[in-house]
Amino acid sequence: MEPGTLVLRDIHGFGSLPWWPMAPGWWYVIGALGLLLLLVVIRYWMVYTGVWLGWRGDARRQLRMLKKALHNDDPLEVAGRLSELLRRIAMARSARREAAGLTGDDWLRWLNEHDTSRFDWEQHGQMLLTAPYMPPVMEVQRNELVALISAASRWVDAKDPSASHTGTLQRLKQRMSGKAGSSHA
Repeated sequence: MEPGTLVLRDIHGFGSLPWWPMAPGWWYVIGALGLLLLLVVIRYWMVYTGVWLGWRGDARRQLRMLKKALHNDDPLEVAGRLSELLRRIAMARSARREAAGLTGDDWLRWLNEHDTSRFDWEQHGQMLLTAPYMPPVMEVQRNELVALISAASRWVDAKDPSASHTGTLQRLKQRMSGKAGSSHA
């Protein structure tokens, strides 16, 4: 080859490549991001509505509703609904026979023993005992109800209530000692 016959051509840029349709790799990235966004939205919805969390989610939702209702509704009615909700929460957290029959100061004492946040239910919870039965002319302090609702929310959020497991352990020990006593006889 002679040196004068070789013709070099200039490099062509990519300016003429179309951006649409996109390459398959971009479709995979867009699909993965869309799926991730959908999963985040579904999880948020399930946590917020309480569908995913069972009785805890339902209790949180009802406590939020009580807090909102406190601004418009009669505080006596809200206190009565809070008292009922606390009873249902107690039965969900521990054995039904352990919490369902408690009344008066025994009920508040039980709440003190089983609340890991150490809210003083005996001192601040007297309203739960009296508000449902108060005449309409008596007034309930809204800020006291807000404190009770906040304490109930902390109680629901508590992960490992050691006091509620105590009753289960005691029943298990009684069963074991009953079986041990009958096998020796």
